[in-house]
Amino acid sequence: MAIDPDFEENYEKVEPCNPEGGHEHDVWGPVDPPEKLGIHGTRVAVDFDLCIADGACLEDCPVDVFDWMDTPDHPESERKADPAREDDCIGCYLCEDVCPVDAIKVKY
Repeated sequence: MAIDPDFEENYEKVEPCNPEGGHEHDVWGPVDPPEKLGIHGTRVAVDFDLCIADGACLEDCPVDVFDWMDTPDHPESERKADPAREDDCIGCYLCEDVCPVDAIKVKY
């Protein structure tokens, strides 16, 4: 299963995320922590419920869009790749390409 490419139509905006060191970004829900965390970001969207935190997007992003975010007790992983600086995205799509579970969608 991959991130829903139409999440903006199929999900609802919930409380925004304001990561430390990053900029506030939208969160698309439903959200019901710790199991259901929704999709973080819009321009660079990460489905936190699919993300397995392998770190490939953090390693490959040439402009450091992502930061680790702690997600205690989530069934997939205890941290997620948060698009903390999605406005810095240059549209190279490397993060989409390297994500082993297709949890990222870049809308450039």
